[in-house]
Amino acid sequence: MAARRKATTQISRLAHRASGTTAANRMVPEETPVAFSFAGTTHAVMMASPADFEDFALGFSLTEGIIAAPREIEAIEVEDHGAGIDIQIRLKDQANTRFEARRRRLAGPVGCGLCGIESIEEAMRSVDAVGSNLTLAADDIVRSVKLLSKVQPLHAETGAVHAAGFYIPGKGIVMAREDVGRHNALDKLAGALARAGIDGASGAVVVTSRVSVEMVQKTAAIGAAFIIAVSAPTALAIRTAEEAGMTLVALVRGDDFDIFTHPSRVVSGVAKHVA
Repeated sequence: MAARRKATTQISRLAHRASGTTAANRMVPEETPVAFSFAGTTHAVMMASPADFEDFALGFSLTEGIIAAPREIEAIEVEDHGAGIDIQIRLKDQANTRFEARRRRLAGPVGCGLCGIESIEEAMRSVDAVGSNLTLAADDIVRSVKLLSKVQPLHAETGAVHAAGFYIPGKGIVMAREDVGRHNALDKLAGALARAGIDGASGAVVVTSRVSVEMVQKTAAIGAAFIIAVSAPTALAIRTAEEAGMTLVALVRGDDFDIFTHPSRVVSGVAKHVA
Protein backbone atom coordinates (compact mmCIF):
# COMPACT_ATOMS: atom_id res chain seq x y z
CA MET A 1 0.00 0.00 0.00
CA ALA A 2 1.34 3.43 -0.92
CA ALA A 3 2.08 5.91 1.82
CA ARG A 4 -0.46 8.66 2.01
CA ARG A 5 0.65 11.63 -0.08
CA LYS A 6 -0.27 15.27 0.29
CA ALA A 7 -2.86 16.46 -2.19
CA THR A 8 -1.76 20.11 -1.91
CA THR A 9 1.35 22.14 -1.17
CA GLN A 10 1.67 25.71 0.07
CA ILE A 11 3.91 27.88 -2.10
CA SER A 12 5.03 31.50 -1.88
CA ARG A 13 4.21 33.95 -4.63
CA LEU A 14 3.99 37.62 -5.49
CA ALA A 15 0.39 38.75 -5.63
CA HIS A 16 -0.06 41.66 -8.02
CA ARG A 17 -3.21 43.66 -7.44
CA ALA A 18 -4.44 47.11 -8.41
CA SER A 19 -3.37 48.30 -4.97
CA GLY A 20 0.18 46.98 -5.39
CA THR A 21 2.33 43.84 -5.20
CA THR A 22 2.78 41.85 -2.02
CA ALA A 23 4.34 38.55 -0.96
CA ALA A 24 1.73 35.91 -0.22
CA ASN A 25 1.15 32.16 0.04
CA ARG A 26 -1.18 29.97 -1.99
CA MET A 27 -2.20 26.33 -1.92
CA VAL A 28 -1.57 24.48 -5.19
CA PRO A 29 -2.50 20.89 -6.09
CA GLU A 30 0.09 18.15 -6.31
CA GLU A 31 0.31 15.87 -9.34
CA THR A 32 2.37 12.75 -9.74
CA PRO A 33 2.94 10.03 -12.36
CA VAL A 34 0.64 7.07 -11.76
CA ALA A 35 1.42 3.89 -13.68
CA PHE A 36 -1.09 1.11 -14.26
CA SER A 37 0.72 -2.23 -14.50
CA PHE A 38 -1.00 -5.46 -15.51
CA ALA A 39 0.82 -8.78 -15.04
CA GLY A 40 3.92 -6.81 -14.07
CA THR A 41 4.03 -4.76 -17.30
CA THR A 42 3.21 -1.05 -17.42
CA HIS A 43 0.18 -0.40 -19.61
CA ALA A 44 -0.33 3.35 -19.14
CA VAL A 45 1.04 6.27 -17.13
CA MET A 46 -1.13 9.21 -16.10
CA MET A 47 -0.31 12.49 -14.39
CA ALA A 48 -2.83 12.53 -11.58
CA SER A 49 -3.67 13.80 -8.12
CA PRO A 50 -2.10 11.46 -5.54
CA ALA A 51 -5.33 10.16 -3.99
CA ASP A 52 -8.03 7.50 -4.44
CA PHE A 53 -5.60 5.08 -6.10
CA GLU A 54 -7.79 1.97 -5.74
CA ASP A 55 -10.78 3.81 -7.21
CA PHE A 56 -8.55 5.02 -10.03
CA ALA A 57 -7.25 1.54 -10.85
CA LEU A 58 -10.67 -0.07 -10.80
CA GLY A 59 -12.35 2.75 -12.72
CA PHE A 60 -9.63 2.87 -15.38
CA SER A 61 -9.84 -0.89 -15.85
CA LEU A 62 -13.62 -0.67 -16.27
CA THR A 63 -13.89 2.41 -18.49
CA GLU A 64 -11.07 1.28 -20.77
CA GLY A 65 -12.75 -2.10 -21.27
CA ILE A 66 -9.92 -4.09 -19.70
CA ILE A 67 -12.41 -5.76 -17.37
CA ALA A 68 -16.17 -6.16 -17.60
CA ALA A 69 -16.80 -6.24 -13.85
CA PRO A 70 -14.85 -5.66 -10.60
CA ARG A 71 -14.84 -9.38 -9.87
CA GLU A 72 -12.37 -9.89 -12.75
CA ILE A 73 -9.64 -8.22 -10.69
CA GLU A 74 -7.80 -10.53 -8.32
CA ALA A 75 -5.82 -7.87 -6.47
CA ILE A 76 -4.72 -4.24 -6.57
CA GLU A 77 -1.44 -3.26 -4.94
CA VAL A 78 -0.31 0.38 -4.75
CA GLU A 79 3.45 0.91 -4.61
CA ASP A 80 5.05 4.29 -3.85
CA HIS A 81 8.39 4.64 -5.64
CA GLY A 82 9.08 8.21 -4.61
CA ALA A 83 9.13 9.63 -8.12
CA GLY A 84 5.67 8.20 -8.76
CA ILE A 85 3.05 5.58 -7.96
CA ASP A 86 2.94 2.13 -9.56
CA ILE A 87 -0.42 0.38 -9.27
CA GLN A 88 -0.02 -3.35 -9.82
CA ILE A 89 -3.29 -4.88 -11.02
CA ARG A 90 -3.64 -8.67 -11.14
CA LEU A 91 -6.41 -9.93 -13.36
CA LYS A 92 -8.14 -13.27 -13.02
CA ASP A 93 -7.40 -15.89 -15.66
CA GLN A 94 -10.04 -15.17 -18.30
CA ALA A 95 -9.67 -11.39 -18.04
CA ASN A 96 -5.89 -11.69 -18.15
CA THR A 97 -6.08 -13.82 -21.30
CA ARG A 98 -8.26 -11.20 -23.00
CA PHE A 99 -5.93 -8.40 -21.93
CA GLU A 100 -2.81 -10.18 -23.17
CA ALA A 101 -4.44 -10.75 -26.57
CA ARG A 102 -5.43 -7.09 -26.73
CA ARG A 103 -1.92 -5.95 -25.83
CA ARG A 104 -0.32 -8.16 -28.49
CA ARG A 105 -2.75 -6.89 -31.11
CA LEU A 106 -2.10 -3.24 -30.32
CA ALA A 107 1.66 -3.59 -30.02
CA GLY A 108 2.19 -5.36 -33.36
CA PRO A 109 5.60 -6.14 -34.84
CA VAL A 110 8.24 -3.42 -35.07
CA GLY A 111 7.69 -1.30 -38.17
CA CYS A 112 4.17 -2.59 -38.68
CA GLY A 113 2.14 -0.06 -40.63
CA LEU A 114 -1.13 -1.55 -39.45
CA CYS A 115 -0.63 -1.21 -35.70
CA GLY A 116 -1.27 2.54 -35.98
CA ILE A 117 -4.60 1.79 -37.65
CA GLU A 118 -5.53 -0.62 -34.86
CA SER A 119 -4.58 1.96 -32.23
CA ILE A 120 -6.84 4.48 -33.94
CA GLU A 121 -9.66 1.95 -33.95
CA GLU A 122 -9.10 1.38 -30.24
CA ALA A 123 -9.33 5.12 -29.54
CA MET A 124 -12.44 5.41 -31.71
CA ARG A 125 -14.13 2.34 -30.25
CA SER A 126 -17.90 2.31 -30.41
CA VAL A 127 -19.86 2.40 -27.19
CA ASP A 128 -22.67 0.13 -26.10
CA ALA A 129 -26.10 1.72 -25.95
CA VAL A 130 -27.05 2.78 -22.44
CA GLY A 131 -30.06 0.99 -21.02
CA SER A 132 -31.31 3.48 -18.44
CA ASN A 133 -34.85 4.92 -18.60
CA LEU A 134 -33.96 7.71 -16.17
CA THR A 135 -35.52 11.11 -16.80
CA LEU A 136 -34.57 14.40 -15.18
CA ALA A 137 -36.38 17.66 -14.73
CA ALA A 138 -34.64 20.92 -15.60
CA ASP A 139 -34.37 21.60 -11.86
CA ASP A 140 -32.45 18.33 -11.43
CA ILE A 141 -29.87 19.41 -14.00
CA VAL A 142 -29.36 22.82 -12.42
CA ARG A 143 -29.28 21.31 -8.92
CA SER A 144 -26.74 18.64 -9.85
CA VAL A 145 -24.16 21.23 -10.90
CA LYS A 146 -24.80 23.40 -7.84
CA LEU A 147 -24.45 20.42 -5.51
CA LEU A 148 -21.25 19.24 -7.18
CA SER A 149 -19.68 22.63 -6.54
CA LYS A 150 -20.23 22.08 -2.81
CA VAL A 151 -18.34 18.77 -2.66
CA GLN A 152 -15.04 19.86 -4.18
CA PRO A 153 -12.74 20.50 -1.21
CA LEU A 154 -9.56 20.28 -3.29
CA HIS A 155 -10.87 22.78 -5.83
CA ALA A 156 -12.06 25.08 -3.05
CA GLU A 157 -8.52 25.07 -1.67
CA THR A 158 -6.61 25.41 -4.95
CA GLY A 159 -9.00 26.43 -7.74
CA ALA A 160 -7.08 24.10 -10.05
CA VAL A 161 -8.70 20.65 -10.27
CA HIS A 162 -11.61 18.97 -12.01
CA ALA A 163 -14.44 17.02 -10.43
CA ALA A 164 -16.80 14.26 -11.50
CA GLY A 165 -19.89 13.48 -9.46
CA PHE A 166 -22.85 11.11 -9.58
CA TYR A 167 -26.28 12.65 -9.12
CA ILE A 168 -29.32 10.57 -8.15
CA PRO A 169 -32.68 12.37 -8.18
CA GLY A 170 -34.00 12.78 -4.67
CA LYS A 171 -30.60 11.98 -3.14
CA GLY A 172 -28.27 14.56 -4.68
CA ILE A 173 -24.56 13.96 -5.35
CA VAL A 174 -23.96 10.55 -3.80
CA MET A 175 -20.33 10.22 -4.89
CA ALA A 176 -17.68 12.64 -6.17
CA ARG A 177 -13.99 12.51 -6.99
CA GLU A 178 -11.47 15.25 -7.85
CA ASP A 179 -8.26 15.21 -9.87
CA VAL A 180 -5.98 17.49 -11.86
CA GLY A 181 -7.10 15.50 -14.92
CA ARG A 182 -10.74 15.45 -16.01
CA HIS A 183 -10.46 11.87 -17.33
CA ASN A 184 -8.83 10.81 -14.08
CA ALA A 185 -11.63 12.30 -11.99
CA LEU A 186 -14.17 10.36 -14.04
CA ASP A 187 -12.18 7.12 -13.78
CA LYS A 188 -11.94 7.57 -10.00
CA LEU A 189 -15.70 8.16 -9.85
CA ALA A 190 -16.32 5.00 -11.91
CA GLY A 191 -14.20 2.98 -9.50
CA ALA A 192 -15.85 4.48 -6.44
CA LEU A 193 -19.32 3.70 -7.81
CA ALA A 194 -18.33 0.12 -8.61
CA ARG A 195 -16.81 -0.44 -5.18
CA ALA A 196 -19.95 0.96 -3.52
CA GLY A 197 -22.25 -1.17 -5.70
CA ILE A 198 -24.09 1.88 -7.09
CA ASP A 199 -25.85 1.16 -10.39
CA GLY A 200 -24.73 3.60 -13.09
CA ALA A 201 -28.21 3.54 -14.62
CA SER A 202 -29.67 5.09 -11.46
CA GLY A 203 -28.25 8.57 -11.98
CA ALA A 204 -26.30 11.11 -14.01
CA VAL A 205 -22.60 11.80 -14.37
CA VAL A 206 -21.84 15.47 -13.69
CA VAL A 207 -18.47 16.97 -14.68
CA THR A 208 -16.78 20.34 -14.31
CA SER A 209 -14.94 20.10 -17.62
CA ARG A 210 -15.66 20.13 -21.33
CA VAL A 211 -17.04 16.91 -22.80
CA SER A 212 -14.65 15.08 -25.12
CA VAL A 213 -15.36 11.73 -26.74
CA GLU A 214 -13.40 9.93 -24.01
CA MET A 215 -15.71 11.40 -21.37
CA VAL A 216 -18.71 10.04 -23.25
CA GLN A 217 -17.08 6.61 -23.66
CA LYS A 218 -16.28 6.42 -19.95
CA THR A 219 -19.79 7.57 -18.97
CA ALA A 220 -21.27 4.87 -21.20
CA ALA A 221 -19.03 2.29 -19.51
CA ILE A 222 -20.45 3.41 -16.17
CA GLY A 223 -23.94 2.79 -17.59
CA ALA A 224 -25.26 6.32 -17.07
CA ALA A 225 -27.70 7.74 -19.61
CA PHE A 226 -26.85 11.35 -18.72
CA ILE A 227 -23.64 13.33 -18.83
CA ILE A 228 -24.03 16.89 -17.54
CA ALA A 229 -21.20 19.40 -17.95
CA VAL A 230 -20.48 23.03 -17.20
CA SER A 231 -18.46 23.45 -20.41
CA ALA A 232 -19.04 22.68 -24.06
CA PRO A 233 -18.84 19.30 -25.86
CA THR A 234 -16.84 18.44 -28.96
CA ALA A 235 -18.57 17.45 -32.18
CA LEU A 236 -17.31 13.88 -31.87
CA ALA A 237 -18.58 13.67 -28.29
CA ILE A 238 -22.03 14.72 -29.49
CA ARG A 239 -22.06 12.13 -32.28
CA THR A 240 -20.90 9.42 -29.89
CA ALA A 241 -23.51 10.32 -27.26
CA GLU A 242 -26.20 10.24 -29.95
CA GLU A 243 -25.04 6.80 -31.06
CA ALA A 244 -25.03 5.51 -27.47
CA GLY A 245 -28.51 6.79 -26.72
CA MET A 246 -27.07 9.11 -24.08
CA THR A 247 -28.45 12.51 -23.14
CA LEU A 248 -25.66 15.07 -23.27
CA VAL A 249 -26.36 18.32 -21.42
CA ALA A 250 -23.67 20.99 -21.38
CA LEU A 251 -22.95 24.66 -20.77
CA VAL A 252 -24.90 24.59 -17.51
CA ARG A 253 -24.69 28.17 -16.25
CA GLY A 254 -27.12 29.09 -13.51
CA ASP A 255 -30.57 28.07 -14.73
CA ASP A 256 -29.47 27.88 -18.36
CA PHE A 257 -28.17 24.83 -20.21
CA ASP A 258 -28.07 23.27 -23.68
CA ILE A 259 -29.32 19.77 -24.55
CA PHE A 260 -27.37 18.27 -27.45
CA THR A 261 -28.69 14.70 -27.70
CA HIS A 262 -31.80 12.71 -26.76
CA PRO A 263 -33.74 15.63 -25.23
CA SER A 264 -36.79 13.47 -24.44
CA ARG A 265 -35.16 12.43 -21.14
CA VAL A 266 -35.36 16.01 -19.89
CA VAL A 267 -38.95 16.53 -18.79
CA SER A 268 -40.93 19.51 -17.62
CA GLY A 269 -42.38 19.64 -14.15
CA VAL A 270 -41.51 16.85 -11.73
CA ALA A 271 -39.25 14.19 -13.23
CA LYS A 272 -40.24 10.54 -13.29
CA HIS A 273 -37.32 9.15 -11.37
CA VAL A 274 -37.19 5.69 -12.85
CA ALA A 275 -33.91 3.89 -13.55
